[in-house]
Amino acid sequence: MKLLTPITVQELASSLCARFIGDPDHLVTGINEIHMVEKGDLTFVDHPKYYSRALSSKATTILIDKEVECPEGKALIISERPFDDFVFLTIRFRPFEAATSMVSSSANLGEGTVIQPGAFIGNHVTIGKNCLIHANASIYDHTVIGNQVIIHSGAVIGADACYFQRRPDGWKKLESCGRAVLEDHVEIGALTSIDRGVSGDTVISAGTKIDNHVQIGHDTFVGRNCLIGAHCAIAGVTRIEDDVVLWARVSVNKDLVIGKGAIVYAMSGIDKSLPGGKTYWGVPAEEARKKWKELAKLKRLIKEE
Repeated sequence: MKLLTPITVQELASSLCARFIGDPDHLVTGINEIHMVEKGDLTFVDHPKYYSRALSSKATTILIDKEVECPEGKALIISERPFDDFVFLTIRFRPFEAATSMVSSSANLGEGTVIQPGAFIGNHVTIGKNCLIHANASIYDHTVIGNQVIIHSGAVIGADACYFQRRPDGWKKLESCGRAVLEDHVEIGALTSIDRGVSGDTVISAGTKIDNHVQIGHDTFVGRNCLIGAHCAIAGVTRIEDDVVLWARVSVNKDLVIGKGAIVYAMSGIDKSLPGGKTYWGVPAEEARKKWKELAKLKRLIKEE
């Protein structure tokens, strides 16, 4: 998330009652979770396992729970609870805004777009030209939708990320301040849910078609002209490249890449990145021909016994 107005690290540390290391006039221009950071962003780290990754990332300000050497050109904010302070900043810079109508007055709707009765359009939503939003669809705040997009009944676009930290007294939520972005000519099936990014964007690229009852997690990127079948579940921070086909009830683990033009047959489970241009099947998913040969050999072994 980019800040409307950059803020100095000194001001930011003061608001957190925390110490900082670096130039007091060092500017913070955005806040982002580690997967999505860009130059100028603040991110957080609260485990030694990830110190190196955070300190060497594109982020130029790091909330950290231990005083370490500050990399050149960056600033550190020393915090006892970086996760909690990151949540505090998220709420500060993108607070929840209660709705006052079914279609927010701050929403920007393009020419020719039709909003069916019962659909909810949140604050600061942008919808392009000639879109059709069916009854009882919900478009959460800050969502961006392109031209000629169809969203069917019961779909939810831009709900919070499922991102929690375990604590002794339960789960602590990392509040979401990212967006869901749907490009031109996308179609979203009934009762499908597309979560917004934790602090960046979840993107469905132009021409992609998604069936009913699909779940797409936070910060996932889906390429152009993909086809995703009913009941697929795609975890967060996954990258699906152009022209991928996922048939019904495919499950995709987080933090992996499905290459351009891959086809995955129904009921498969994907636990690792898959090269493009091939057809896959099974749990875990492997090249379909290999999987069928394995099954044929297994059947012969069973008969022999």
